[in-house]
Amino acid sequence: MSLSLVHSRALLGLEARPVCVEVHLANGLPSFTLVGLAETEVKEARERVRSAIQNTGLEFPANKRITVNLAPADLPKDSGRFDLPIALGILAASGQIDARKLAGYEFAGELSLGGDLRPVRGALAMSLAVAHGDSHATGGRPKLVLPEGSAQEAALVPDAEIYRAHHLLDVVRQFLPGDTSPELLDGWTRVAPISPRQQPAYPDLADVKGQAAARRALEIAAAGGHSVLMMGAPGSGKSMLAQRFAGLLPAMTTQEALESAAVASLDGRFTLENWAVRPTCAPHHTASAVALVGGGSPPRPGEISLAHRGVLFLDEFPEFPRAALEALREPLESGTITISRAAQRAEFPARFQLIAAMNPCPCGYLGSNLRTCRCSPDQVSRYQGKLSGPLLDRIDLHVEVGALAADELVNTPPGEASTAIRSRVVKARERAMSRQGSTNQALEGQAIDAQCQLDAAAAKFLNTAATRLGWSGRGIHRCLKVARTIADLAGAATVQVTHVAEAVQYRRALKAAY
Repeated sequence: MSLSLVHSRALLGLEARPVCVEVHLANGLPSFTLVGLAETEVKEARERVRSAIQNTGLEFPANKRITVNLAPADLPKDSGRFDLPIALGILAASGQIDARKLAGYEFAGELSLGGDLRPVRGALAMSLAVAHGDSHATGGRPKLVLPEGSAQEAALVPDAEIYRAHHLLDVVRQFLPGDTSPELLDGWTRVAPISPRQQPAYPDLADVKGQAAARRALEIAAAGGHSVLMMGAPGSGKSMLAQRFAGLLPAMTTQEALESAAVASLDGRFTLENWAVRPTCAPHHTASAVALVGGGSPPRPGEISLAHRGVLFLDEFPEFPRAALEALREPLESGTITISRAAQRAEFPARFQLIAAMNPCPCGYLGSNLRTCRCSPDQVSRYQGKLSGPLLDRIDLHVEVGALAADELVNTPPGEASTAIRSRVVKARERAMSRQGSTNQALEGQAIDAQCQLDAAAAKFLNTAATRLGWSGRGIHRCLKVARTIADLAGAATVQVTHVAEAVQYRRALKAAY
Protein backbone atom coordinates (compact mmCIF):
# COMPACT_ATOMS: atom_id res chain seq x y z
CA MET A 1 0.00 0.00 0.00
CA SER A 2 1.40 3.40 -0.99
CA LEU A 3 -1.25 5.47 0.85
CA SER A 4 -1.99 5.42 4.58
CA LEU A 5 -4.15 7.39 7.02
CA VAL A 6 -3.28 8.05 10.67
CA HIS A 7 -5.42 10.09 13.07
CA SER A 8 -4.21 12.75 15.50
CA ARG A 9 -5.26 16.11 17.02
CA ALA A 10 -4.36 19.79 16.62
CA LEU A 11 -4.95 22.37 19.33
CA LEU A 12 -6.92 25.56 18.64
CA GLY A 13 -7.40 27.28 21.95
CA LEU A 14 -8.81 24.68 24.31
CA GLU A 15 -10.25 22.67 21.44
CA ALA A 16 -8.47 19.56 20.15
CA ARG A 17 -9.57 19.35 16.53
CA PRO A 18 -9.30 16.04 14.60
CA VAL A 19 -6.45 15.88 12.10
CA CYS A 20 -5.95 13.17 9.48
CA VAL A 21 -2.29 12.52 8.62
CA GLU A 22 -2.24 11.27 5.02
CA VAL A 23 1.01 9.76 3.74
CA HIS A 24 1.59 8.88 0.09
CA LEU A 25 4.66 7.15 -1.37
CA ALA A 26 5.27 7.51 -5.10
CA ASN A 27 8.02 6.88 -7.60
CA GLY A 28 10.09 9.81 -8.77
CA LEU A 29 12.89 11.98 -7.48
CA PRO A 30 13.42 11.28 -3.75
CA SER A 31 11.80 13.99 -1.59
CA PHE A 32 9.92 14.49 1.66
CA THR A 33 7.16 17.12 1.38
CA LEU A 34 4.92 18.14 4.28
CA VAL A 35 1.81 20.25 3.59
CA GLY A 36 -1.26 21.38 5.57
CA LEU A 37 -0.64 24.82 7.16
CA ALA A 38 2.17 23.51 9.36
CA GLU A 39 4.25 25.75 11.63
CA THR A 40 8.05 25.57 11.62
CA GLU A 41 8.29 22.99 14.42
CA VAL A 42 5.92 20.70 12.50
CA LYS A 43 7.95 21.01 9.29
CA GLU A 44 11.07 20.08 11.24
CA ALA A 45 9.41 16.70 11.87
CA ARG A 46 10.85 15.55 8.53
CA GLU A 47 14.34 15.32 9.99
CA ARG A 48 13.26 13.91 13.34
CA VAL A 49 11.10 11.23 11.74
CA ARG A 50 13.79 10.23 9.24
CA SER A 51 16.44 9.83 11.96
CA ALA A 52 14.07 8.07 14.39
CA ILE A 53 13.03 5.45 11.81
CA GLN A 54 16.60 4.78 10.71
CA ASN A 55 18.05 4.64 14.24
CA THR A 56 15.46 2.12 15.39
CA GLY A 57 16.44 -0.37 12.67
CA LEU A 58 13.36 0.20 10.51
CA GLU A 59 13.47 1.02 6.82
CA PHE A 60 12.99 4.60 5.71
CA PRO A 61 11.86 4.76 2.05
CA ALA A 62 14.59 7.19 1.02
CA ASN A 63 14.23 6.35 -2.68
CA LYS A 64 10.56 7.38 -2.77
CA ARG A 65 8.72 10.65 -3.21
CA ILE A 66 7.03 11.09 0.21
CA THR A 67 4.08 13.45 0.56
CA VAL A 68 2.51 14.07 3.99
CA ASN A 69 -0.74 16.02 4.17
CA LEU A 70 -2.17 17.23 7.49
CA ALA A 71 -5.89 17.62 6.85
CA PRO A 72 -7.90 19.81 7.10
CA ALA A 73 -5.55 22.14 5.26
CA ASP A 74 -6.96 25.36 6.77
CA LEU A 75 -6.42 24.32 10.41
CA PRO A 76 -3.10 25.62 11.86
CA LYS A 77 -0.81 22.91 13.26
CA ASP A 78 2.01 23.49 15.71
CA SER A 79 4.41 21.63 18.04
CA GLY A 80 6.03 18.24 17.58
CA ARG A 81 2.89 16.21 18.38
CA PHE A 82 2.66 15.00 14.76
CA ASP A 83 6.06 13.23 14.74
CA LEU A 84 4.61 9.89 15.86
CA PRO A 85 1.61 9.81 13.49
CA ILE A 86 3.83 10.86 10.55
CA ALA A 87 6.33 8.10 11.32
CA LEU A 88 3.54 5.51 11.60
CA GLY A 89 2.02 6.75 8.35
CA ILE A 90 5.32 6.28 6.51
CA LEU A 91 5.78 2.79 7.95
CA ALA A 92 2.18 1.85 7.04
CA ALA A 93 2.48 3.23 3.50
CA SER A 94 5.70 1.25 2.99
CA GLY A 95 4.06 -1.96 4.24
CA GLN A 96 6.13 -2.38 7.43
CA ILE A 97 3.05 -2.23 9.70
CA ASP A 98 -0.60 -3.12 9.11
CA ALA A 99 -2.43 0.07 8.18
CA ARG A 100 -5.84 -1.47 8.96
CA LYS A 101 -4.94 -1.84 12.65
CA LEU A 102 -4.35 1.91 12.96
CA ALA A 103 -8.02 2.73 12.30
CA GLY A 104 -9.21 2.59 15.92
CA TYR A 105 -6.41 4.74 17.38
CA GLU A 106 -5.28 8.34 17.61
CA PHE A 107 -1.62 9.20 18.12
CA ALA A 108 0.43 12.14 19.37
CA GLY A 109 4.03 12.36 20.45
CA GLU A 110 7.34 14.03 19.70
CA LEU A 111 10.20 11.80 18.56
CA SER A 112 13.84 12.07 19.52
CA LEU A 113 16.45 11.23 16.91
CA GLY A 114 16.85 7.84 18.58
CA GLY A 115 13.11 7.07 18.51
CA ASP A 116 12.22 7.88 22.13
CA LEU A 117 8.82 9.46 22.68
CA ARG A 118 8.66 12.83 24.42
CA PRO A 119 5.59 14.40 26.10
CA VAL A 120 3.45 16.96 24.28
CA ARG A 121 1.30 19.88 25.42
CA GLY A 122 -2.47 19.59 25.55
CA ALA A 123 -2.80 15.86 26.20
CA LEU A 124 -5.70 16.47 28.57
CA ALA A 125 -7.54 18.58 25.97
CA MET A 126 -7.09 15.74 23.46
CA SER A 127 -8.41 13.18 25.90
CA LEU A 128 -11.43 15.36 26.73
CA ALA A 129 -12.24 15.75 23.02
CA VAL A 130 -12.08 12.00 22.47
CA ALA A 131 -14.16 11.25 25.58
CA HIS A 132 -16.83 13.77 24.52
CA GLY A 133 -17.31 12.07 21.18
CA ASP A 134 -15.42 14.53 18.95
CA SER A 135 -13.67 11.81 16.96
CA HIS A 136 -12.93 10.61 13.48
CA ALA A 137 -15.29 8.21 11.71
CA THR A 138 -13.54 5.15 13.13
CA GLY A 139 -16.57 3.10 14.11
CA GLY A 140 -16.55 4.06 17.79
CA ARG A 141 -14.59 5.98 20.42
CA PRO A 142 -10.89 5.74 19.48
CA LYS A 143 -8.03 4.76 21.76
CA LEU A 144 -5.42 7.43 22.42
CA VAL A 145 -1.70 6.56 22.27
CA LEU A 146 0.64 9.02 23.99
CA PRO A 147 4.14 9.24 25.51
CA GLU A 148 4.61 8.36 29.16
CA GLY A 149 4.13 11.76 30.81
CA SER A 150 1.27 12.82 28.56
CA ALA A 151 -0.57 9.51 29.01
CA GLN A 152 -0.69 9.88 32.80
CA GLU A 153 -2.25 13.31 32.34
CA ALA A 154 -4.79 12.15 29.75
CA ALA A 155 -5.89 9.25 31.97
CA LEU A 156 -7.49 11.73 34.38
CA VAL A 157 -10.48 11.93 32.03
CA PRO A 158 -13.11 9.36 33.07
CA ASP A 159 -13.87 6.61 30.52
CA ALA A 160 -10.95 7.56 28.26
CA GLU A 161 -8.96 4.60 26.91
CA ILE A 162 -5.32 5.70 27.04
CA TYR A 163 -2.19 3.76 26.08
CA ARG A 164 1.35 4.86 26.81
CA ALA A 165 4.55 4.00 25.00
CA HIS A 166 8.19 4.86 25.65
CA HIS A 167 9.67 4.33 22.20
CA LEU A 168 8.67 4.23 18.55
CA LEU A 169 9.33 0.49 18.49
CA ASP A 170 6.84 -0.02 21.34
CA VAL A 171 4.13 1.38 19.08
CA VAL A 172 5.32 -0.36 15.91
CA ARG A 173 5.19 -3.80 17.55
CA GLN A 174 1.45 -3.43 18.17
CA PHE A 175 0.67 -2.99 14.48
CA LEU A 176 2.92 -5.55 12.82
CA PRO A 177 1.21 -7.74 10.21
CA GLY A 178 -0.35 -10.85 11.72
CA ASP A 179 -1.79 -11.49 15.18
CA THR A 180 -0.38 -9.57 18.13
CA SER A 181 -1.69 -9.08 21.63
CA PRO A 182 -0.95 -5.52 22.79
CA GLU A 183 -1.37 -6.43 26.45
CA LEU A 184 1.47 -8.98 26.27
CA LEU A 185 4.09 -6.79 24.57
CA ASP A 186 6.61 -4.80 26.61
CA GLY A 187 6.66 -1.00 26.48
CA TRP A 188 2.94 -0.70 25.65
CA THR A 189 0.58 -0.29 28.58
CA ARG A 190 -2.98 0.83 29.08
CA VAL A 191 -3.00 3.55 31.72
CA ALA A 192 -5.37 2.95 34.60
CA PRO A 193 -7.56 5.88 35.74
CA ILE A 194 -5.88 7.92 38.46
CA SER A 195 -7.55 8.44 41.82
CA PRO A 196 -6.97 12.05 42.93
CA ARG A 197 -6.18 12.88 46.53
CA GLN A 198 -9.07 13.97 48.70
CA GLN A 199 -8.03 17.36 50.07
CA PRO A 200 -5.11 19.42 48.72
CA ALA A 201 -2.94 21.30 51.18
CA TYR A 202 -3.14 25.11 51.16
CA PRO A 203 -1.49 27.72 53.41
CA ASP A 204 -3.61 28.30 56.51
CA LEU A 205 -5.31 31.62 57.19
CA ALA A 206 -4.54 31.07 60.88
CA ASP A 207 -1.04 32.35 60.08
CA VAL A 208 -2.49 35.86 59.64
CA LYS A 209 -2.94 37.68 62.94
CA GLY A 210 -5.66 40.26 63.39
CA GLN A 211 -7.16 41.77 60.21
CA ALA A 212 -10.73 40.85 61.15
CA ALA A 213 -12.25 43.06 58.42
CA ALA A 214 -10.07 41.62 55.66
CA ARG A 215 -10.68 38.05 56.82
CA ARG A 216 -14.43 38.68 56.80
CA ALA A 217 -14.23 40.13 53.28
CA LEU A 218 -12.33 37.07 52.03
CA GLU A 219 -14.92 34.76 53.62
CA ILE A 220 -17.71 36.62 51.80
CA ALA A 221 -15.74 36.53 48.55
CA ALA A 222 -15.16 32.78 48.83
CA ALA A 223 -18.81 32.09 49.62
CA GLY A 224 -20.21 34.10 46.72
CA GLY A 225 -17.44 33.96 44.12
CA HIS A 226 -16.75 37.69 44.40
CA SER A 227 -13.65 39.71 43.51
CA VAL A 228 -11.74 41.69 46.16
CA LEU A 229 -9.54 44.77 46.23
CA MET A 230 -7.40 45.16 49.38
CA MET A 231 -5.80 48.51 50.15
CA GLY A 232 -3.29 49.03 52.90
CA ALA A 233 0.20 50.08 53.90
CA PRO A 234 3.24 47.96 52.98
CA GLY A 235 3.64 44.97 55.28
CA SER A 236 0.06 44.97 56.52
CA GLY A 237 -0.53 41.40 55.35
CA LYS A 238 -2.26 41.81 51.98
CA SER A 239 -0.09 39.23 50.21
CA MET A 240 -0.41 36.70 53.04
CA LEU A 241 -4.18 37.02 52.94
CA ALA A 242 -4.31 36.59 49.17
CA GLN A 243 -2.02 33.55 49.16
CA ARG A 244 -4.35 31.81 51.62
CA PHE A 245 -7.58 32.61 49.83
CA ALA A 246 -7.64 29.41 47.73
CA GLY A 247 -7.80 27.38 50.95
CA LEU A 248 -11.17 28.98 51.78
CA LEU A 249 -12.82 27.80 48.57
CA PRO A 250 -14.83 24.57 48.34
CA ALA A 251 -13.10 21.49 46.97
CA MET A 252 -13.02 21.34 43.18
CA THR A 253 -15.51 19.10 41.43
CA THR A 254 -14.16 16.64 38.86
CA GLN A 255 -15.39 18.86 36.02
CA GLU A 256 -13.74 21.96 37.50
CA ALA A 257 -10.49 20.06 38.03
CA LEU A 258 -10.53 18.85 34.42
CA GLU A 259 -11.18 22.37 33.10
CA SER A 260 -8.35 23.85 35.16
CA ALA A 261 -5.92 21.05 34.32
CA ALA A 262 -6.73 21.24 30.60
CA VAL A 263 -5.77 24.92 30.45
CA ALA A 264 -2.55 24.28 32.41
CA SER A 265 -1.77 21.41 30.03
CA LEU A 266 -1.95 23.77 27.03
CA ASP A 267 0.87 25.79 28.58
CA GLY A 268 2.87 22.76 29.71
CA ARG A 269 2.40 23.63 33.40
CA PHE A 270 0.25 20.74 34.56
CA THR A 271 1.61 18.09 36.92
CA LEU A 272 -0.25 15.28 38.65
CA GLU A 273 0.62 16.83 42.02
CA ASN A 274 -1.52 19.84 41.08
CA TRP A 275 -4.62 17.80 40.25
CA ALA A 276 -7.71 19.25 41.96
CA VAL A 277 -5.60 22.05 43.50
CA ARG A 278 -7.12 25.46 42.86
CA PRO A 279 -4.45 27.52 41.06
CA THR A 280 -3.21 30.84 42.39
CA CYS A 281 -1.56 32.88 39.62
CA ALA A 282 0.39 35.95 40.71
CA PRO A 283 1.98 37.67 37.68
CA HIS A 284 4.47 40.49 38.23
CA HIS A 285 3.14 44.01 37.82
CA THR A 286 5.25 44.47 34.67
CA ALA A 287 3.14 41.84 32.85
CA SER A 288 1.69 42.99 29.54
CA ALA A 289 -1.91 42.73 28.40
CA VAL A 290 -1.01 39.71 26.25
CA ALA A 291 0.61 37.99 29.23
CA LEU A 292 -2.56 38.50 31.28
CA VAL A 293 -5.30 37.67 28.76
CA GLY A 294 -3.37 35.49 26.30
CA GLY A 295 -2.37 35.86 22.68
CA GLY A 296 0.38 35.02 20.24
CA SER A 297 0.27 32.93 17.10
CA PRO A 298 -1.09 30.36 17.58
CA PRO A 299 -3.08 31.81 20.53
CA ARG A 300 -1.92 30.65 23.96
CA PRO A 301 -3.70 31.10 27.32
CA GLY A 302 -2.76 34.00 29.57
CA GLU A 303 -2.68 34.27 33.34
CA ILE A 304 -6.44 34.82 33.63
CA SER A 305 -7.08 31.48 31.90
CA LEU A 306 -4.35 29.68 33.84
CA ALA A 307 -6.20 30.91 36.97
CA HIS A 308 -9.47 29.35 35.73
CA ARG A 309 -11.45 27.97 38.69
CA GLY A 310 -8.82 29.46 40.96
CA VAL A 311 -7.37 32.79 42.07
CA LEU A 312 -5.70 35.60 40.14
CA PHE A 313 -3.68 37.70 42.58
CA LEU A 314 -2.52 41.07 41.26
CA ASP A 315 -0.21 42.76 43.76
CA GLU A 316 0.73 46.42 43.27
CA PHE A 317 -2.51 46.76 41.30
CA PRO A 318 -2.08 50.36 40.05
CA GLU A 319 1.45 49.59 38.80
CA PHE A 320 0.18 47.24 36.08
CA PRO A 321 0.04 48.78 32.58
CA ARG A 322 -3.27 50.53 31.99
CA ALA A 323 -4.00 48.39 28.90
CA ALA A 324 -3.45 45.19 30.90
CA LEU A 325 -5.89 46.24 33.63
CA GLU A 326 -8.56 47.40 31.20
CA ALA A 327 -8.33 44.05 29.41
CA LEU A 328 -9.67 42.41 32.59
CA ARG A 329 -13.04 44.13 32.36
CA GLU A 330 -14.79 41.74 29.96
CA PRO A 331 -13.46 38.48 31.48
CA LEU A 332 -14.56 39.60 34.95
CA GLU A 333 -18.11 39.75 33.61
CA SER A 334 -18.23 36.85 31.13
CA GLY A 335 -15.80 34.26 32.53
CA THR A 336 -14.27 33.71 29.07
CA ILE A 337 -11.73 35.44 26.86
CA THR A 338 -11.85 35.38 23.05
CA ILE A 339 -8.56 36.05 21.26
CA SER A 340 -9.10 37.10 17.66
CA ARG A 341 -6.34 37.30 15.10
CA ALA A 342 -6.42 37.83 11.34
CA ALA A 343 -5.96 34.11 10.60
CA GLN A 344 -7.63 32.45 13.58
CA ARG A 345 -9.82 32.86 16.62
CA ALA A 346 -9.58 31.00 19.93
CA GLU A 347 -11.67 31.07 23.10
CA PHE A 348 -10.30 30.22 26.54
CA PRO A 349 -12.16 29.91 29.86
CA ALA A 350 -11.39 32.58 32.46
CA ARG A 351 -13.69 31.97 35.43
CA PHE A 352 -11.26 33.24 38.08
CA GLN A 353 -11.60 35.16 41.32
CA LEU A 354 -9.63 38.38 41.30
CA ILE A 355 -7.78 39.33 44.48
CA ALA A 356 -6.04 42.68 43.98
CA ALA A 357 -3.81 44.53 46.43
CA MET A 358 -2.52 48.08 46.42
CA ASN A 359 -1.06 50.82 48.57
CA PRO A 360 -3.29 53.84 49.26
CA CYS A 361 -0.72 56.28 47.88
CA PRO A 362 2.75 56.32 46.26
CA CYS A 363 4.61 56.19 49.57
CA GLY A 364 2.12 53.67 50.92
CA TYR A 365 1.32 55.24 54.30
CA LEU A 366 -1.79 57.33 53.73
CA GLY A 367 -4.01 56.88 56.80
CA SER A 368 -1.40 54.79 58.64
CA ASN A 369 -1.05 55.10 62.41
CA LEU A 370 2.57 53.94 62.29
CA ARG A 371 4.19 56.34 59.82
CA THR A 372 3.34 59.73 58.33
CA CYS A 373 2.37 59.96 54.68
CA ARG A 374 4.54 62.35 52.65
CA CYS A 375 2.34 62.44 49.51
CA SER A 376 0.41 65.51 48.41
CA PRO A 377 -3.34 65.25 47.71
CA ASP A 378 -2.58 65.60 43.99
CA GLN A 379 -0.15 62.66 44.10
CA VAL A 380 -2.70 60.52 45.92
CA SER A 381 -5.39 61.42 43.41
CA ARG A 382 -3.13 60.61 40.43
CA TYR A 383 -2.04 57.31 41.98
CA GLN A 384 -5.55 56.07 42.76
CA GLY A 385 -6.74 57.46 39.42
CA LYS A 386 -4.63 54.86 37.59
CA LEU A 387 -7.56 52.53 38.28
CA SER A 388 -10.49 53.42 36.06
CA GLY A 389 -14.03 53.70 37.37
CA PRO A 390 -15.37 50.93 35.09
CA LEU A 391 -12.72 48.52 36.39
CA LEU A 392 -13.36 49.36 40.05
CA ASP A 393 -17.08 49.01 39.38
CA ARG A 394 -16.49 45.36 38.48
CA ILE A 395 -14.72 44.56 41.76
CA ASP A 396 -17.31 43.55 44.34
CA LEU A 397 -15.48 44.09 47.63
CA HIS A 398 -13.14 46.96 48.55
CA VAL A 399 -11.50 46.54 51.94
CA GLU A 400 -8.91 48.49 53.91
CA VAL A 401 -6.13 46.44 55.54
CA GLY A 402 -4.56 48.32 58.45
CA ALA A 403 -1.04 47.65 59.65
CA LEU A 404 -0.65 46.14 63.12
CA ALA A 405 1.58 47.72 65.75
CA ALA A 406 4.56 45.67 66.94
CA ASP A 407 2.98 44.67 70.26
CA GLU A 408 -0.25 43.61 68.53
CA LEU A 409 1.67 41.52 66.02
CA VAL A 410 3.57 39.71 68.77
CA ASN A 411 0.78 39.27 71.33
CA THR A 412 -2.27 38.65 69.14
CA PRO A 413 -3.21 34.95 69.12
CA PRO A 414 -3.46 33.05 65.81
CA GLY A 415 -6.59 33.70 63.81
CA GLU A 416 -9.35 31.26 62.88
CA ALA A 417 -8.15 28.32 60.78
CA SER A 418 -9.03 27.98 57.11
CA THR A 419 -10.92 24.72 57.71
CA ALA A 420 -13.47 26.41 60.01
CA ILE A 421 -14.01 29.25 57.55
CA ARG A 422 -14.25 26.84 54.62
CA SER A 423 -17.01 24.89 56.34
CA ARG A 424 -19.14 28.06 56.54
CA VAL A 425 -18.29 28.91 52.94
CA VAL A 426 -19.36 25.46 51.74
CA LYS A 427 -22.72 25.74 53.53
CA ALA A 428 -23.35 29.21 52.08
CA ARG A 429 -22.51 28.01 48.57
CA GLU A 430 -24.78 25.01 48.97
CA ARG A 431 -27.66 27.35 49.86
CA ALA A 432 -26.99 29.42 46.74
CA MET A 433 -26.63 26.40 44.46
CA SER A 434 -29.82 24.78 45.73
CA ARG A 435 -31.71 28.06 45.33
CA GLN A 436 -30.49 29.24 41.92
CA GLY A 437 -27.98 26.71 40.54
CA SER A 438 -25.03 29.15 40.54
CA THR A 439 -22.93 31.31 42.82
CA ASN A 440 -24.30 34.72 43.72
CA GLN A 441 -21.63 36.48 41.68
CA ALA A 442 -22.91 34.75 38.53
CA LEU A 443 -26.45 36.12 38.89
CA GLU A 444 -27.57 38.28 35.99
CA GLY A 445 -30.63 40.23 34.83
CA GLN A 446 -33.94 39.08 36.26
CA ALA A 447 -32.21 36.47 38.43
CA ILE A 448 -30.81 39.32 40.56
CA ASP A 449 -34.30 40.71 41.19
CA ALA A 450 -35.69 37.24 41.90
CA GLN A 451 -32.96 36.06 44.30
CA CYS A 452 -31.96 39.36 45.98
CA GLN A 453 -35.36 40.65 47.07
CA LEU A 454 -35.16 43.30 49.78
CA ASP A 455 -37.62 44.25 52.47
CA ALA A 456 -38.80 47.86 52.62
CA ALA A 457 -36.15 49.01 55.10
CA ALA A 458 -33.30 47.38 53.17
CA ALA A 459 -34.49 48.82 49.85
CA LYS A 460 -34.71 52.33 51.31
CA PHE A 461 -31.23 52.02 52.83
CA LEU A 462 -29.73 50.83 49.52
CA ASN A 463 -31.39 53.63 47.54
CA THR A 464 -30.05 56.26 49.93
CA ALA A 465 -26.50 54.83 49.85
CA ALA A 466 -26.45 54.47 46.06
CA THR A 467 -27.64 58.07 45.59
CA ARG A 468 -25.14 59.60 47.99
CA LEU A 469 -22.19 57.54 46.67
CA GLY A 470 -23.13 57.98 43.01
CA TRP A 471 -23.17 54.29 42.14
CA SER A 472 -23.82 53.01 38.65
CA GLY A 473 -26.41 50.35 37.90
CA ARG A 474 -23.64 47.76 37.90
CA GLY A 475 -22.45 48.95 41.30
CA ILE A 476 -25.96 48.56 42.75
CA HIS A 477 -26.25 45.04 41.35
CA ARG A 478 -22.83 44.10 42.73
CA CYS A 479 -23.85 45.35 46.16
CA LEU A 480 -27.07 43.32 45.96
CA LYS A 481 -25.17 40.15 45.14
CA VAL A 482 -22.73 40.71 48.00
CA ALA A 483 -25.65 41.29 50.37
CA ARG A 484 -27.22 38.03 49.18
CA THR A 485 -23.96 36.22 50.01
CA ILE A 486 -23.84 37.79 53.47
CA ALA A 487 -27.40 36.60 54.04
CA ASP A 488 -26.42 33.08 52.95
CA LEU A 489 -23.53 33.05 55.42
CA ALA A 490 -25.98 34.11 58.13
CA GLY A 491 -28.48 31.43 57.08
CA ALA A 492 -31.14 34.06 56.32
CA ALA A 493 -33.80 33.38 53.71
CA THR A 494 -34.22 37.07 52.79
CA VAL A 495 -31.81 39.98 52.43
CA GLN A 496 -32.23 42.32 55.39
CA VAL A 497 -31.01 45.81 56.14
CA THR A 498 -28.03 44.56 58.19
CA HIS A 499 -26.81 42.51 55.21
CA VAL A 500 -27.15 45.48 52.86
CA ALA A 501 -25.40 47.80 55.33
CA GLU A 502 -22.39 45.49 55.52
CA ALA A 503 -22.29 45.14 51.72
CA VAL A 504 -22.30 48.94 51.34
CA GLN A 505 -19.23 49.21 53.56
CA TYR A 506 -17.26 47.09 51.09
CA ARG A 507 -17.66 49.60 48.26
CA ARG A 508 -16.31 52.74 49.92
CA ALA A 509 -12.54 52.21 50.26
CA LEU A 510 -11.57 54.14 47.14
CA LYS A 511 -13.85 57.16 47.14
CA ALA A 512 -11.19 59.30 45.47
CA ALA A 513 -10.98 56.97 42.47
CA TYR A 514 -14.64 57.43 41.58
